[in-house]
Amino acid sequence: MELNLILGLIIAGISLGIIEGIKPGPLLTMVIRETLSGGLRAGVRTAAAPIFTDGPLIIISLLAANWFSSKPTILAIISIFGSIFLIKMGFECFSTDPPSFVDDNYDYNNSFKRGILTNLLNPNVYIFWFLIGGPLMARAAHEPLAPIGYAISFLFTTIVVNIIIAYFFDKTRGKISHSSYKITLFICGFAMILFAFGFLFYAINILF
Repeated sequence: MELNLILGLIIAGISLGIIEGIKPGPLLTMVIRETLSGGLRAGVRTAAAPIFTDGPLIIISLLAANWFSSKPTILAIISIFGSIFLIKMGFECFSTDPPSFVDDNYDYNNSFKRGILTNLLNPNVYIFWFLIGGPLMARAAHEPLAPIGYAISFLFTTIVVNIIIAYFFDKTRGKISHSSYKITLFICGFAMILFAFGFLFYAINILF
């Protein structure tokens, strides 16, 4: 058992999970809206949606990881596309404003169902798992616990971060410092770009 490899992927999962949880997107917006309308319980139900939407993608990515590991050239190409996607998300963090929380015509019933539907219709979820999750897990396909550790830590961290944000908005009822949120997004964007360069160097090492 390669404990360093397992721990490394778990740390990567936690890091990316924090970034994904904080970065504005359809699910985070839904979590905040549900929280402001129905309280913390509604926000938590919405935040739990990735268990059911990302779960199947995680299983597919885990199965694909073994295949990727035996096709280094394909893995390198996917890693390059993954780095481009991470750079794109990173720069979006520099220019994206915090989510808008007010919608007077919004129907706030069935929080959990809406959270699932929101995530299912978000193309970034699919792109993330096939361009980021897949290659990361493929690097450690020979140590089965490492990819599983990454998948679980990423999913768990993303959900916990969204729940913490829901708790914060439940207590403050939307009173958040715009500048503080922007600083947090800037840090997330910088971290994503660092991960992107890691993917790019990995691809270069495979190809050359």
